[in-house]
Amino acid sequence: MDQPEALRSGTEARAAKARDLLQAALEDLSQEQLKRFRHKLRDAALDGRSIPWGRLERADAVDLAEQMIQFYGPEPALDVARKTLKRADVRDVAARLKEQGLQWFSPGSSALLSVSEYKKKYREHVLQQHAKVKERNARSVKINKRFTKLLIARESAALVDEAPGLAEEPEPERARRSDTHTFNRLFGRDEEGQRPLTVVLQGPAGIGKTMAAKKILYDWAVGKLYHDQVDFAFFLPCRELLERPGPCSLARLVLDQCPHRSAPVRQMLARSERLLFILDGADELPPGPADAAPCTDPFEEADGARVLDGLMSKTLLPGARLLVTARATAPGRLQGRLCSPQCAEVRGFSDKDKKKYFHKFFRDERMAERAYRFVKENETLFALCFVPFVCWIVCTVLRQQLQLHQDLSRTSKTTTSVYLLFITSVLSSAPATDGPQMQEELRKLGRLAREGTLRHRAQFPEKDLERLELRGSKVQTLFLSKKELPGVLETEVTYQFMDQSFQEFFAALSYLLEQEKALEAPADSVGALLQGGTELRGHLTLTTRFLFGLLNGERLRDIERHFGCGGVVSKRVKQDVLRWVQEQGQGHPRAAPEGTEETEAPEGSQEPEEEEEGELSYPLELLYCLYETQESTFVHQALRGWPELLLERVHFSRLDLLVLSYCVRSCPAGQALRLVSCVLVPPQEKKKKSLIKRLHGSLSGSSSQATARKSQASPLRTLFEAMTDQHCGLHSLTLCRCRLPDSICRDLSEALREAPALRELGLLHNRLSEAGLRVLSEGLAWPQCRVQKLRVWQPRLQEAFQYLTSVLRQSPALTILELGDCQLSEPTVTDLCAVLQHPGCRLQTLRLTSVQLSEQSLKELQVVKTAKPDLVITHPALDGHPRPPAGHSSAL
Repeated sequence: MDQPEALRSGTEARAAKARDLLQAALEDLSQEQLKRFRHKLRDAALDGRSIPWGRLERADAVDLAEQMIQFYGPEPALDVARKTLKRADVRDVAARLKEQGLQWFSPGSSALLSVSEYKKKYREHVLQQHAKVKERNARSVKINKRFTKLLIARESAALVDEAPGLAEEPEPERARRSDTHTFNRLFGRDEEGQRPLTVVLQGPAGIGKTMAAKKILYDWAVGKLYHDQVDFAFFLPCRELLERPGPCSLARLVLDQCPHRSAPVRQMLARSERLLFILDGADELPPGPADAAPCTDPFEEADGARVLDGLMSKTLLPGARLLVTARATAPGRLQGRLCSPQCAEVRGFSDKDKKKYFHKFFRDERMAERAYRFVKENETLFALCFVPFVCWIVCTVLRQQLQLHQDLSRTSKTTTSVYLLFITSVLSSAPATDGPQMQEELRKLGRLAREGTLRHRAQFPEKDLERLELRGSKVQTLFLSKKELPGVLETEVTYQFMDQSFQEFFAALSYLLEQEKALEAPADSVGALLQGGTELRGHLTLTTRFLFGLLNGERLRDIERHFGCGGVVSKRVKQDVLRWVQEQGQGHPRAAPEGTEETEAPEGSQEPEEEEEGELSYPLELLYCLYETQESTFVHQALRGWPELLLERVHFSRLDLLVLSYCVRSCPAGQALRLVSCVLVPPQEKKKKSLIKRLHGSLSGSSSQATARKSQASPLRTLFEAMTDQHCGLHSLTLCRCRLPDSICRDLSEALREAPALRELGLLHNRLSEAGLRVLSEGLAWPQCRVQKLRVWQPRLQEAFQYLTSVLRQSPALTILELGDCQLSEPTVTDLCAVLQHPGCRLQTLRLTSVQLSEQSLKELQVVKTAKPDLVITHPALDGHPRPPAGHSSAL
């Protein structure tokens, strides 16, 4: 295209755009306003000339726009229209037209920029918008200073695909720092060379997912990430989008993030493979109606849920990259919406990071060391600090206690107690106010939080605060932050809690602050929360945990002292929650009947099909809720409704195991626990020794290495110690497809000698070593061991069978032995038959259902069966095997 033609094309484009702006502005006018505009325009002269009245008198918006462009020219027409609108007293439309005109026709305008030219302007805009983030005290700080590096593990590294069990690498090697290299790897190619288009960053509340997502956006704008792969990146907070009034297109959402209303959106969206959408908080997306199809056109006006569904399901811009953040409580619900996602787990602080954070938070070195040492001695509280937000709360509370010379032991060991202590600390440090007035304000704040939580709302307009008489209150200043959103005519002001988890905490607290009558309506009762979160998943999970935690007797006394709640309300809520837990146990899986395929499939067979969404780790979430109560009596009563706890495919963290151990310690008589296909995380290894120390260790001989192996900590030690508590009623323990190293076998062996209630033990497909089976047999043969039923399914059982035969000779309690998924040689069966007839053998039932036996072995077992008619021996080929003739004596 030559220069004159290019200029002509540019002039036509400017005229077309000016015409569109004029027409849109005039179409917004009422008939009366349009009439006034025509009259005022008659007097609008340019160089002594004005449009004749005959052309204006009956002209509509389209005709007026065309007349003005032809008479004045594109830019002068906009200026005349703006001035005329002000004279016609239509100032809002005049202001909007001025803004649009400046965007399109100012010297820095991007009206005619190409996509390649606009990329630079957009990156500059993102850098300006996201260079700083707001602290919780409303201070703005640079994102590079605020961002804390966390541990992030991709799914392939986080899960052991071949065989669940003990993770074979120490955790620090599997998870990587959240730096530029790690962020780049999120969209890296997999083993097959495929690059994922959807990546899910998941983790618990407060762990830093949103901050990590914002840092990714910022690093992209700087040019550190996805170089030559992504032209435009957009940050979409899902909750805000879902609360946005009226329909909206994806194109409009993109335009809202651009610095100019004239951004070439259509051209930007045309190359979807060059786009990155960051969907923050996608777990907030509620289940949509079955007949609601996701959005397919980026310019289609639809509600926020349909637009998000379209992006996640890839029916909308299928080539675009998605980075989705979500709480780890609802992976199943998200998996159904996403198209081939690559998951990454945000694991928060390592132990080393926690110490760094404490020293960074406390400026005083001695104070930092004292606070850190106190928290580290509290094992559960130290584990909770892997979440950065919880770590911040703990540090804030400890700093106040140290400054006031208070007893640090007030800081408890559950998330709920930490939050409650923080809230009371904030209130005590606030200017003195009337007690009853503050209690009433807190009650109303709780009501606001509850309404928002149950309705998926995090932003509250001023009218909500006015309705509850909270505007200008103390609690608004302390716990709510103000947010201004640009509106069509004026800035829209909304409020939100300083952190989403605070909204969920106050929502739970509200059930204990309300008057009894206020909770009688179904929508306000505690049942609305519990039944709404029947699966304890999604957006109600943390609120439910907080509610359980607030039911602790000591917490209730704190609430009554600080907030003035009535004991009648708390007692009723506690009874309702207990009844609900017991009822939930009615509909969850029990142990499979003996001999079924669920847990007894041969080694190497396919894993069972995934259960329905929310089913696999529901019991673990329930245990977290029970743990929050820190009341053994409550846990004991609650678990009566759950005669069996099945934890399947759980990737256990140390905190998970602490929670499980606490609940097992208080479980009722007859309780069964099954761990199936679980990944057991070993305790973090200490720092590597120096080269000299390692050389010295290697020279000291194999005995020191054996000692080191012997002293290795067991991941399940806390669980096995809980089993030995005199109040523990655990009757049955099954470990299935959980690869058990020798350290676990050793600790389990110790527990078998003392566990007061354990009567059944199942060890199925756990790849036990010969040494592991030997040490287990020592515990089973111990005089105080109470195990009556033992099930061992292991392919290479024959190699260590001698240890089981010693159990049969010595165990005072064992009456049922079940062996499976193995082959026993004839000499081994001969030894077994000899032990079965030993005077010290008390066995009553021997099940060999899936054991491969030779014809000779079957004959020998039949002889034992005849000699000991009270001993039941079962095998598919044994019942039909001919009995030996009368008087036949065994060579045994």
